[in-house]
Amino acid sequence: MNFERMNPLTGEVASSAAAMKAADIPAIAAKAQQGFAVWSKMGPNARRAVLMKAADALVAKKDDFVAAMMGEIGSTAGWAMFNLMLASGMVREAAALTTQIAGEVIPSDHEGTIAMALKEPVGVLLGIAPWNAPIILGVRAIAVPLACGNAVILKASETCPRTHALIIEAFAEAGFPDGVVNVVTNAPADAAEVVGALIDAPEVKRINFTGSTAVGRIIARRAAEHLKPVLLELGGKAPMVVLEDADLDEAVKAAAFGAYMNQGQICMSTERIIVVESVADEFAAKFAEKVRSMPAGDPAVGNTPLGAVVDRRTVDKCLALIDDATAKGAQLLVGGQTTHNVVMPAHLVDKVTPEMKLFRDESFGPVVGIARARDEAHAIELANDTEYGLSSAVFTRDTARGLKVARQIQAGICHINASTVSDEPQMPFGGMKASGYGRFGGRQGIDAFTETRWITFETEPGHYPI
Repeated sequence: MNFERMNPLTGEVASSAAAMKAADIPAIAAKAQQGFAVWSKMGPNARRAVLMKAADALVAKKDDFVAAMMGEIGSTAGWAMFNLMLASGMVREAAALTTQIAGEVIPSDHEGTIAMALKEPVGVLLGIAPWNAPIILGVRAIAVPLACGNAVILKASETCPRTHALIIEAFAEAGFPDGVVNVVTNAPADAAEVVGALIDAPEVKRINFTGSTAVGRIIARRAAEHLKPVLLELGGKAPMVVLEDADLDEAVKAAAFGAYMNQGQICMSTERIIVVESVADEFAAKFAEKVRSMPAGDPAVGNTPLGAVVDRRTVDKCLALIDDATAKGAQLLVGGQTTHNVVMPAHLVDKVTPEMKLFRDESFGPVVGIARARDEAHAIELANDTEYGLSSAVFTRDTARGLKVARQIQAGICHINASTVSDEPQMPFGGMKASGYGRFGGRQGIDAFTETRWITFETEPGHYPI
């Protein structure tokens, strides 16, 4: 039995995928465990070779990925290609890590004792990926776990099952042993039961989840019942602080990219621009001019920088946030009418205050608010006045000052004189507070997806008190 995903612009069928049920999960988990038994015993260079083939296989499916993302989530072709480029880089970075999964010899107080810390594969890992950057986040959920010698199950998003299935097809072509790489697709109505069954499966030893904070809390509670570690990369309300000595032209470029790339549907999207009052009018005027130059249009035509959002619910949520803000005194600087039901133009709201929902609630759409700060200290206070803590940015011509401010912003990521939206495969990616815990990427990923064991052996006769 299959379920269908509809194109958000046309309403036509975009894809069809197997509607797996909770009852299907035990067999999939058992198959993954069998794959782990083979894959975990392969040497690091053998694993590297297969991962490199997987990266090439991803790129070879370029046209299929673009078509799938445009059909399932209304993506622009450019966003799909960016996804594919970064995702293939992530797989190659994971391949490079296979020989970096090193332990250490630790000095012991006991004479004749050799003590070691070893990094070993965990077993079967569950990766749950969202729809908004589907190739990047689907690949990130499984690449480093595979490099570490684990088997994986990718729980595909109900919003983009074909895009996520293409990842698994590419990996299958690379030559992984049977059962090492698996995918689960399900109808939206069955999501809770299917995810619950995956977390409960005894073969599944760890879980990584990228998605909303609300769902992340549910997954963490379910996993805690089994004492299974979870890596969570959740929602965000990223602040971009603009100090009075900032290069405003550079800040405008970074704000436009950070707020509106992929129609603001990125966990790192710039959702709050906090500007020191003395330069706020000038910044707002420059930024409004930039935003007006960025029209939205049908991504299938591909002649506008902004495309569609994933569904009408996103449009309605964003408009409600704007209405609440303007009713409480904020000023709408840039806006427009939504076309094709989901092609929402960029919106810019000035004079946003902490009493407004737009200051606090994640919009996950093409709207951003400007909040005005009295000075640097007030800007930092406003930046930290949120439950979230994923990404952030600060603009100043004084690099030392920028570092000082960055150290005070409560976020897992902070960029000085750059956009809040940035990702590189080798970087430690993750958040604080309600944005989650744990880190993807590089050596931090190795720690997340291996078990550290303390092993000793004696080279001299032992001495015991009894």
